[in-house]
Amino acid sequence: MKRKITIESKVENICAIEKMIDEISDEIKISSDIYGKILIATIEAVNNSIVHGNELNPSKKVYIEIFYEKPNLHIYVTDEGKGFDFTRVPDPTTPDNIENVSGRGVFLMKKLADNLIFNDTGTQVELIFKI
Repeated sequence: MKRKITIESKVENICAIEKMIDEISDEIKISSDIYGKILIATIEAVNNSIVHGNELNPSKKVYIEIFYEKPNLHIYVTDEGKGFDFTRVPDPTTPDNIENVSGRGVFLMKKLADNLIFNDTGTQVELIFKI
């Protein structure tokens, strides 16, 4: 199973990703507990690409590719932004950063996915879930 979708960098386009996750969940019979993790982590990744990567520029695209190869579901989210250094994202759970909103999305993705991989430039994230 493989799916691809490209969206403009508008927050309202996230609903198309939600719909695609719902369809895939039905198709490959994802349990409800894993479904929630997949949905939240994917929405976080897409939102980060739209807001931070592409800076809400609707002329820039976000590319989402999902494929299932037992036992793993792979979700790639790629933006057309400048990228970022994912090793320098602050840990939102430390006392110094507890009130800082920066880093919460990456933190959530790390906690929800079984594996999280950024490309060298920080313009693509791969979320891997064991199904």
